[in-house]
Amino acid sequence: MRLFNCRKIKDRATGLKSAARAVTGGRLVVIPTDTVYGIGCDAFNHAAVKALLAAKGRGRDMAPPVLIGTKRALDGIASDVPDSAKELIEAFWPGPLTVVVPYTPTLTWDLGDTDGTVAVRMPLHPLALELLKETGPMAVSSANKHGQPPAETAADAKAQLGTDVSVYLEAGPSEDNLPSTIVDCVAHPPQVLREGALSLEQIRKIVPDTLDRDGYGPGEGPEDDEAEPEAEATETEETSA
Repeated sequence: MRLFNCRKIKDRATGLKSAARAVTGGRLVVIPTDTVYGIGCDAFNHAAVKALLAAKGRGRDMAPPVLIGTKRALDGIASDVPDSAKELIEAFWPGPLTVVVPYTPTLTWDLGDTDGTVAVRMPLHPLALELLKETGPMAVSSANKHGQPPAETAADAKAQLGTDVSVYLEAGPSEDNLPSTIVDCVAHPPQVLREGALSLEQIRKIVPDTLDRDGYGPGEGPEDDEAEPEAEATETEETSA
């Protein structure tokens, strides 16, 4: 178990190499993203994904999302990507948007109980993107134990996850400790499952008929729940980084 201070040039290069080796070797790493720190592994390594869920204290019913390093990488893991997802990706990737899309049936991964779908995101963080381009798609969830607050630094993540993780990449405190916004693009019309760093209003500027998390369309009912933003962030942070 090692923590690399990637704010230093030498440690950054060494840390990235160590993290890439750990991922390809089936081990867990903690990385910064443009939202919160994430714990991740090779998305196609069944044992590693199982270890990730165990480290967080979660079951197969809470499958981790997948992070990718380029938009083109989506073509290798998703099939029949809905137009709504394509439009949102064009507007917000790389960035704090997670889209739920059908995954290619021939893939040999096992992320948990996904019902043929996968939540995918391309983060806007140079360190994460550089690692993802080396490793390929990674299963990544927020770097905290289930029910605990999200880690704001790699050191915070280490205090929670300890030796379950092989490599921690430290890049300083998260600029905005909000999770990504999740949009189910398999649904017709698409629906926001979690409102995070992107607001419902921003999503609807791209896909106007998007339902809110309560299932309401534009003008049909309450669209924003501003009474309990902190409670919502705590509850939903377990889904993804």
